[in-house]
Amino acid sequence: MATTTAPEARPRTAARPAYAVGPRGWFAAVRHALDRPLTSYYLLLSASALLLTLGLIMVMSSSSVYSWNVYGDSYVVIRKQLLWVAIGLPVAWIASRTPLRVIRAFTWPGLVLAVGLLAPTKTPLGVTVNGNTNWLGVGPFTVQPSEIAKLAVVLWAAHVYAHKERRLDQLHHVLVPVVPGMTLVVGLVIWQHDLGTALVLLGILLAMLWVVGAPGRLFALALSVAGVGAFYLATPMTNGASGCSRSPTRSRTTSTLGWQPAHGLYALSTGGWFGEGIGASRQKWGSNLPGRHTDYIFAVLGEELGLAGTLLVLGLFLAIAYAGFRIASRARDPFHPLHLLRHRRLAARPDDHQRRDGALAVADDRHPAPAGLVRRVGAAAVTGGPGHPGRLRPP
Repeated sequence: MATTTAPEARPRTAARPAYAVGPRGWFAAVRHALDRPLTSYYLLLSASALLLTLGLIMVMSSSSVYSWNVYGDSYVVIRKQLLWVAIGLPVAWIASRTPLRVIRAFTWPGLVLAVGLLAPTKTPLGVTVNGNTNWLGVGPFTVQPSEIAKLAVVLWAAHVYAHKERRLDQLHHVLVPVVPGMTLVVGLVIWQHDLGTALVLLGILLAMLWVVGAPGRLFALALSVAGVGAFYLATPMTNGASGCSRSPTRSRTTSTLGWQPAHGLYALSTGGWFGEGIGASRQKWGSNLPGRHTDYIFAVLGEELGLAGTLLVLGLFLAIAYAGFRIASRARDPFHPLHLLRHRRLAARPDDHQRRDGALAVADDRHPAPAGLVRRVGAAAVTGGPGHPGRLRPP
């Protein structure tokens, strides 16, 4: 007697949502894609990889003439860049897998190291580049301590504020020791005559104060002092330099102070919509752009890739900023500054938050998320468990 077996049941897959045809449907599809748990991870990874690839291509193109004139080899600069990429990628992977408690343990030593590297730039170890003594040279190696200081002050301030999370409603806990410590770092950078980096560090300080809820009058005072200080430090500029900054191509100092800004504008203007092609820049030849592969590489990019290339680069940076904001805003640990911002705002409006249906619980296998950190994005929850950027968990 023959017997028959029932066919195996196939697992059901969730039906894809149907979208309307036209712009409204496209917008809904994009919004649905952005709501997926791993969107931030893949967006950050892809945008960073594209920027790295495009940056290496442009460094090779913009530095080829300089490398040939100085070293007799068109690939000296790009080989150095590739070496640092080979070192940096494994270090970045290790850093992404490092527990936060280990990173936080190095925040105070990192700040001390940054200050210790900034101070010797005014000694014989300091190296002057374009009028700024902000490099430190030891044998064949040179390092810019202000770049280390940027990362060090961010991690250090986040560690301090995470430790003071429950006391940030008091002004003196908001200010001390973050403001004095960062003021010391900014002062050392100004001592190097690097006004641009000093303004970046000041912007970092103001952003951290805003995140932890500092009063508005403090920002008004800080911006006033910063504006006066920047104007005072910029006053040694001559009238010719001021005219050059307003209109470098028509300034009588175009042959001196306005030479590089003028040729940077020439490069951008000749690029057109889609550029002259990779390697076809004319302004990188001769002495038109002395900083062709450093400060003015964006001008070479605009000449070779046109407006489309420049907008692509700006869009990639915006994508990284957007992904970083999403990741930080869903962080579970007070070491992430945006966690503090969300926690304070939710504490001020608990009723509004509790009325929301559906939740995204940012949790961890070892440290469950506090109730105040639950936020709505549907019926799924994301967890950043160890060894994986995130996975679905039912609410």
